[in-house]
Order: sequence, then C-alpha cells, then structure tokens
Amino acid sequence: MKISEARQLYNTQIKEYREQQVILSRQKKELEKKINSSEDGKNIYANEAAILELTIEAVDKKQTEYQNYMDKLLEQWSATANMVSSRQQGEAMEEYVEDIGKIMEVARRLMKGHIVPGSDEKKLMEYSMELYQAAKNIGAIAKQEKREKYKSLWDDKEENGQEIEDPLETADNTEAFSRGPEIVSVEDTMASVSTESLE
Repeated sequence: MKISEARQLYNTQIKEYREQQVILSRQKKELEKKINSSEDGKNIYANEAAILELTIEAVDKKQTEYQNYMDKLLEQWSATANMVSSRQQGEAMEEYVEDIGKIMEVARRLMKGHIVPGSDEKKLMEYSMELYQAAKNIGAIAKQEKREKYKSLWDDKEENGQEIEDPLETADNTEAFSRGPEIVSVEDTMASVSTESLE
C-alpha cells in the first residue's frame, strides 16, 4: 500500500475513534452524575460503569495503535521527501558549479579573441555584464593571427527543461514500510467489549 493511501485510510480511522472517545467521555460524565445523584448509585450502575470503562479503554487502545502507526508512516514520508529534496539540491549545486566553469571558459575564450556562439555569450552576460565587457574588451585588444571558432559548451538537451521530481509526490507514492494494524470499525471494537464482559 502506498503511503498516501495508508495515510488516508488510517486518518479516517483515527478521526472516527476520536469522535467516539468524545461521545464516551460524555456518557461517562452523565453516568457519574447518575451515580452521584442516587443513594446507592455505585451498586446500581456498577455493571454499566464497568462496561463503559472497558469500552473507553478498548477505544483508546485501538486509537493509540492507529496513531502510533500513523506517526511512523509520517516519519517515513518525511524522510523520503527530504531525501529526494536533498538529492535535488546536491544535483542543482553540482550543475551550478559546472555552469560557472563553463562561463569562465567562455570568458577565457573571448579574452583570447576567439569566436564563441551567441548563446554562450548570452550566458556570460546573464552571469556578469562586467565580466562579459571585460572579456570582450581584452579580446578586442588581443592580436590573434587565427581566431578559433568554438561550439557551444552547453548541449541543446540541457536547454530543454527536464521534468523535476516532486519530493512530496514521490513520498506519497512510496510503499508503506509495513502493513498497518488491522482496520476495525469503532462499533466492532465497542461491541467486542460488551460481548467479552458478558462472558
């Protein structure tokens, strides 16, 4: 199961169990009022109070089980998203350093009076207009018998934008680290307590 599917499934379960916890808490307060307002309330409502307490414990236990699994799932999701993001940052830095090297090479070639493609000159201009002007001025002064003509240092494919991997989408589509706890409806959890307590 993918993390996004597991998160959706267990979020729904956690929400249902939390809503039931609120209802059970209200029932407990109402029962306490009945017990306190009756002369022999503890004995009269003892069985009902015991079943309610066991039900609250069962619902809390199952909700905690789901929440613990969800916490681990979110840790896996975050780790995956961070890993993809870090890798992309490393690749971007590597590409940046490579581009700076190419830009400096274009400046060196211009300073020697050689001919470089207009697209390479444009990249140098975008990087630093001052460096570009200095390279062109020095190149104009440089006396070359033979001016070399260079091809672009950048590949055409580099100019086309590559599709960037979305770290969040990758994390969502990663397989969950394990199967989660069995999905049991809150009603079934409560019914199992009533059945067990009667036996």
